[in-house]
Amino acid sequence: MAVAEPLWTSTEIAEATGGAASAPFAVSGVAFDSREVGQGDLFVAMKGETTDGHRFIDKAFGQGAAGAIVSEPVAHPHILVPDSAAALEALGKASRKRMGGKVIGVTGSVGKTGTKEALFQALDRAAPGQVHRSVKSYNNHVGVPLSLARMPRGSAYGVFEMGMNHAGELSALTRQVRPHVAIVTAIAPAHIEFFGTEAKIAEAKAEIFEGLQPGGTAIIPYDSPHVALLYNRAERHAARILTFGASPQADVCAREAVPAPGGGTLVTATLPDAELCFTVAAPGDHWVSNALAVLAAVDAVGGDLAAAGLALAEMPGLPGRGERRILPVAGGQALLIDESYNANPLSMTATLKQLGREKADRRIAILGGMRELGDRSVELHAGLVEPLSAGRVDYVILVGAEMAPLADALGVTIPYAHVADTAAAIPLIQSEIRAGDAILVKGSNGVGLSRLVAALGENAGEGKTN
Repeated sequence: MAVAEPLWTSTEIAEATGGAASAPFAVSGVAFDSREVGQGDLFVAMKGETTDGHRFIDKAFGQGAAGAIVSEPVAHPHILVPDSAAALEALGKASRKRMGGKVIGVTGSVGKTGTKEALFQALDRAAPGQVHRSVKSYNNHVGVPLSLARMPRGSAYGVFEMGMNHAGELSALTRQVRPHVAIVTAIAPAHIEFFGTEAKIAEAKAEIFEGLQPGGTAIIPYDSPHVALLYNRAERHAARILTFGASPQADVCAREAVPAPGGGTLVTATLPDAELCFTVAAPGDHWVSNALAVLAAVDAVGGDLAAAGLALAEMPGLPGRGERRILPVAGGQALLIDESYNANPLSMTATLKQLGREKADRRIAILGGMRELGDRSVELHAGLVEPLSAGRVDYVILVGAEMAPLADALGVTIPYAHVADTAAAIPLIQSEIRAGDAILVKGSNGVGLSRLVAALGENAGEGKTN
């Protein structure tokens, strides 16, 4: 049996980071969280404001770590460097340098993780085992180099999510990823507290184009009010620009989009040199938009469009980002739609619109506060009245202090309850839920609505629908 090639040897790590190896070793993975260390991993012990990874060295090796990057000597095989965080970034850059395949970078105010996962599924369908992507939402100054460092040297494709909440952050990240294709999914007032205007957010998202490789492709949303700004920024760095959207003027457009018999959407998409009819398993117009961006990227890297269409038809929902669960309840079943990971005004509107399309006896929305909206928080929370009405919502549970403006704005238009936190919302929905309900759970991650989703699942023994 052939021995698998190691992800990194101690010699390679030392060369990439400028560190010194205490002993020869080889690793098959990389982790900076000691709780995630597995057999054969490299543990990167970093010092932060509140903790020091060196405290967990023994734990990491107890869980099977084969080596570590450290900034102080330890009694285990290690690479000694002046700064572990800088060493991780250097290792990520070295990984990118040795990779000879195509790299796609993804950013946007909404849809980053879903689009990244859909791209992985689309490319992996035609090149199984040859596609690497960032896991979870590892999209910041630590997560991006970690995801790069984990990339197998023989990968045919790499898909990396990049996030930001301040200007200049994406500029630094994209220069590490050096994508051949850079996608902006959408622009929304997420993190507007730090920018002031959506246009400033668009400018910051457009920084992703700065890292494009020569001959690279920029992919931007045609239907965005900021398309001209994005196009202008892309022209400075991209050899080719592809737009996507519902408009016939988009380079990749949904010529037709109708509800699919088994759920989701049946789409006929036109591309510059192709036409494709496929199903998007995940329901909602926002997922149609994500799928068009995926097709544009697959086409740009010379991938298999037919395989991508099949993958989009089979893609499962993501926990916290649209996963659908069937909850057995007295007298029948209820549908739980888990959007508990993130929320901003654009994504709230999109998911409430989709809730209105669900076949249900009652539509219940459990909404947590939208964070980082700054001085527009009151206005944007109160502005959810119209999306709730358009979504034909019968009952609303509002969670957290940020939702007070929406409670005031609702008045008597839609029955609601306003509670202080997730802990108070859990018994409320448990006593309220009944057969035939469709329940949407959505809020910023910090609200903790994932605990409510878990509580409903534990009590009901739920099954997933996708």
